[in-house]
Amino acid sequence: MYEDIDVLDIKKITIENNLIDIRDKYEYLLGNITGSINIPYNYLMMNPENYLDSDKTYYLYCDSGSKSRRLCTHLNQLGFHTVDLVGGYSRYIMEG
Repeated sequence: MYEDIDVLDIKKITIENNLIDIRDKYEYLLGNITGSINIPYNYLMMNPENYLDSDKTYYLYCDSGSKSRRLCTHLNQLGFHTVDLVGGYSRYIMEG
């Protein structure tokens, strides 16, 4: 099971470099949530240990929230603590 929060609530949380945009690099460069870093979905799916520390909490988002939800479920099963930002970047831009 994974944890989630509404993407609009991200402004209420201190993230300290643990906000990850899992979209492709070109999508990230077109626009992103300030303070996020880009680690594409496939990189995290295949080799999460190269990017994540099991002692930290990471907040993941994609464009709509579906890929980040799947990835959070996968990563949490591997022992990482991830939180899905429901609604993704699209909702953040439309309502944020």
